[in-house]
Amino acid sequence: MVAAAIWTMAAVEWLTTRVLRTYRKIASLSLDCNEFLGRSLFLVGEIGGNDYNYPFFQRNSVEVIRAMVPEVINAISSAITTLISHGAATLVVPGNLPIGCSAAYLAIYKSQNKDDYDPQTGCLNWLNEFAQYHNGYLEKELDRLQTLYPNTTIFYADYYNASMPIYRSPDQYGFKGSTLKPCCGGIGPRCGSSGASVCSDPSSYVSWDGIHLTEAAYKWIAMGLLQGPYIVPPHITMSCLSLSNNVSHNSLRLSHIV
Repeated sequence: MVAAAIWTMAAVEWLTTRVLRTYRKIASLSLDCNEFLGRSLFLVGEIGGNDYNYPFFQRNSVEVIRAMVPEVINAISSAITTLISHGAATLVVPGNLPIGCSAAYLAIYKSQNKDDYDPQTGCLNWLNEFAQYHNGYLEKELDRLQTLYPNTTIFYADYYNASMPIYRSPDQYGFKGSTLKPCCGGIGPRCGSSGASVCSDPSSYVSWDGIHLTEAAYKWIAMGLLQGPYIVPPHITMSCLSLSNNVSHNSLRLSHIV
């Protein structure tokens, strides 16, 4: 559980500090903190990726890493509870992406066994099953929190299923480059290192650096959340419009706060 202690708890501590800092700035402007935060949309995460990246990249067994999931989910729950206690009323909590389609994971866990791979996408099945395990655990916790805080709207953003159509039918989404290879660092030094190579057209790739996706990929995921079936409960666009209308009545700029 070393990784969970390093990454998730640090993220929660950062979030708590940031919320309190924002709270003080709002108060200094003679505004009602709870009322202001209640009209804001909070994107909580994605939290958990680095918790799993570290032990997976150290080649720990999936059984060991699965045992970390409750601690990671508890940390996410703690972050949500902190925000709600300070007045947050609308939150979006993303699940994990299909890490079995990640170029970095595919390189580390390259297998000669064809059965390890999804024949349609080329993604590693067992790693995607782990991501789904985390997401299922997260959804149950969000259901519990929604019941506990009925006056709060907690959206689950299904990053996993929003991104899988891209891997199944990349041409349909305009991805002409390899869906399973990164644009940056695909050949030679890894992305960010001196001499790293970069593809000529990032918009034709799904993966930017082997871990993070390209802006083009995230655009399709965002559309799947705002316009498609990958948000629970549905109709987040209407919630965003409502929040936007409320904010438009207040001339305060976000830059004055953060």
